Amino acid sequence: MEISGVISAIVIGIVIGVLGRLVVPGRQHIGILWTILVGIAAAFVGSGIAAAVGVADTKGVDWIEWLIQIGLAAVGVTLLDRARASRH
Repeated sequence: MEISGVISAIVIGIVIGVLGRLVVPGRQHIGILWTILVGIAAAFVGSGIAAAVGVADTKGVDWIEWLIQIGLAAVGVTLLDRARASRH
């Protein structure tokens, strides 16, 4: 992956993290940095899953890939929030 690909993955990861956080109901007790990191991880993992099932490159917008990434980000935000809540 080239540097432009990594930079775009980070930007997309930020968007994915914020969207994933918006999908989760209620207030989350994690910071924006954790949200961004979860989003970046979800973007990379979601892209891998989408490629594995053959929906990564479609004509037009890759809606299924986006949904996979947002779903993974929502799960990640929820798990991290619960892990942090159980510490307090």
